[in-house]
Amino acid sequence: MSQPATRNPGAVTLLLVLTLIWGTSFILMKKGLLVFSPGELGSIRVAAASLFLLPVALSKLKELKTRHYSSLFAAGMMGIFFPAFLFAMAQTRLESSVTGIMNSLTPLFTLAVGALLFHQKFRRQSIIGIITGLIGTIILVLARSDGKIGGFNLFALFVIVACLCYATYLNYVKYKIADLPALTITSVSLFMIGPVALVYLLAFTGFTYKLAHTDGAWTALGYIVLLGFMSTSLATILFNKLVKISSPLFTSSVTYLIPIVAVLWGVLDGERLFAAHFAGMGAIIAGVWLANRKF
Repeated sequence: MSQPATRNPGAVTLLLVLTLIWGTSFILMKKGLLVFSPGELGSIRVAAASLFLLPVALSKLKELKTRHYSSLFAAGMMGIFFPAFLFAMAQTRLESSVTGIMNSLTPLFTLAVGALLFHQKFRRQSIIGIITGLIGTIILVLARSDGKIGGFNLFALFVIVACLCYATYLNYVKYKIADLPALTITSVSLFMIGPVALVYLLAFTGFTYKLAHTDGAWTALGYIVLLGFMSTSLATILFNKLVKISSPLFTSSVTYLIPIVAVLWGVLDGERLFAAHFAGMGAIIAGVWLANRKF
């Protein structure tokens, strides 16, 4: 019998590394959006990630069967392409830390998608843990920069849709293309969606003009390229690996921990933390513990 994910050192290590990488991605998006539009940021991110893994993808094509191509294209759109654009849109009206916080909605959607589409069953304490984490997320989303509880920002809906994409992708990889290695899934998915992003970037945006005429454009591009390499290419490989050696619920718990890193980066960038923020993060950590603990 395999050991629980929480007692698997490899799974825990991957979870922590992913937390650091993805927690940093929101501040990188914030810096990239100082010059580029959400559409430009999303397409640069996907195109850069695709180029980084192009040699790997070409070497993996021989492993594929005809049925794999449509599955990998669907996986790439769900788990990489659409979220890249949705998160960029959200951060035009949300602080980077709040966007990172809202990303922790993914486990709730993972539970729902797994139950509705993949006939998965979860323990009662897992549901309690997810609800606890969701409460913490709500507290953090409603906590304004002055520490008071305020209204809900409609741009948060972009994050909600992105989280639904992630949840569907997570279950899809685990149960529909489990026969492929994590590196193959990531590299070939990016290989297939990269051209879509590149065509959009060059044909439908002002990317090249900004790069030539806007101050700070090359620096902003560097942030986005780093985002594509670190948070899309490398992190997606690690994420797919974690899906394969643990449960979807444990894997999605990375999104409970991401807000802590995202908020800390926000503080370093001038954002402020108050009691409500700490209360929300405390509830999130408690939710992770409850959702993955065997009683």
